[in-house]
Amino acid sequence: MNSPLGRLGASRITRRRALLGWGCVLARSVFATTPAAAIVPFGKQRPTNTDVLYGRNTLPGGIRSRLIDNNNGIVMHILEAGFETTGRPCVVLLHGFPELAYTWRHQLLALAQAGFHAVAPDLRGYGRTAAAPVSFEDDLAQYSMLSRVSDVLGLTRAIGHETLACVVGHDWGGPTAQWCALARPDVFRSVVSVSTPFTGPPSLPLATADRPKASESVIDIEKDLAALPRPRKHYWWYSASREANQDMWHAPQGVHDLLRAMYYFKSADWKGNAPFALKSWAAEELSKMPEYYVMDFDKSISETMAAHMPSSEEIAACRWMTEGDLRVYSAEYARTGFQGGLNYYRVLTNPRYSAELRLFSGRTIDNPACFIGGARDWGVRQSPGAFESMGKDVCTRLLGVHSIEGAGHSVPEEKPREVNRLLIEFLRQRPA
Repeated sequence: MNSPLGRLGASRITRRRALLGWGCVLARSVFATTPAAAIVPFGKQRPTNTDVLYGRNTLPGGIRSRLIDNNNGIVMHILEAGFETTGRPCVVLLHGFPELAYTWRHQLLALAQAGFHAVAPDLRGYGRTAAAPVSFEDDLAQYSMLSRVSDVLGLTRAIGHETLACVVGHDWGGPTAQWCALARPDVFRSVVSVSTPFTGPPSLPLATADRPKASESVIDIEKDLAALPRPRKHYWWYSASREANQDMWHAPQGVHDLLRAMYYFKSADWKGNAPFALKSWAAEELSKMPEYYVMDFDKSISETMAAHMPSSEEIAACRWMTEGDLRVYSAEYARTGFQGGLNYYRVLTNPRYSAELRLFSGRTIDNPACFIGGARDWGVRQSPGAFESMGKDVCTRLLGVHSIEGAGHSVPEEKPREVNRLLIEFLRQRPA
């Protein structure tokens, strides 16, 4: 099989290829917690990695792509490292929005060098897992939380693991990882959430049979935000709207510049990010967040991002998201659009899908857990009270809560050395 796709589909690893792969890992043993970008001089191009479907000029050797039927209705594209020998404990890394498996490019080899089989999939609706652009009319049920857990469970088994040492999730990958641990603790033996605090399942009221049902006070946050002196709207509901995908996919500034501004605006590079605890889920409190979470009522996402585009000097100085890195993201999203990822917000804001999760009311995450966030990430604080309640109400074995200085929302990319160190320390110290 001479073509790259033929090589990617092969399950058999030759002795020469195994030795080459291990050579790449061993050569980087000194750099186990060093970001890949720091190994190649800044501005220089890597040797071409023909074993991957994207990032061929930016992903180091020792990382490969595979296309895996997950037995839940999709073929998932994965990036993986530490695949050269069987029997290694497996860590699966779940990305967020607007991200890809590529988000974990700095973690894969570090975890492999530490003795793990490290796997990062493009999730349902994203990247090379999306064979074609997702339509707003596509079946939304396949994006439900339980379907997404089934995606990860099916992938785990398809690649030959009955259990995972850990499931790690960033941004939207965080809740998916949390629900993996909550729904199937026998399979997902530990969990790390990055940027998104553990919130637990929706609750069902207790002992209501012999008393009148209490009237519920419902906050219409969309209405309340729109009524503020400076009218606002929450990005959840905008992202769930029909127009969001077209706005982002066909942004006047183009997908590349849209993503550049999104990553910059949420990162520690934007000096306005100084998060603090919000008092409640009320319009006046939520409106204290930057416009990427609580938008101006009359602006779209593309307009919001255009107003916060970094300068050419700031772009040139950004070493955690080089133009080469960003082209990987922009090329994939220009091909697929954004609807696959936006469907996660449609599920979030649809009462039908939160109601089905009441099946797990009262359940806690009882396996070892860890939280990692950026000290300058508003994502940690966007749901008032969630950060404070993790260990008290949701995780009975929360072994660590870490806030990384100098990091915003893209923590695994902004501060990969620190994230790698914390992940490996957690994996080594977690009880069985």
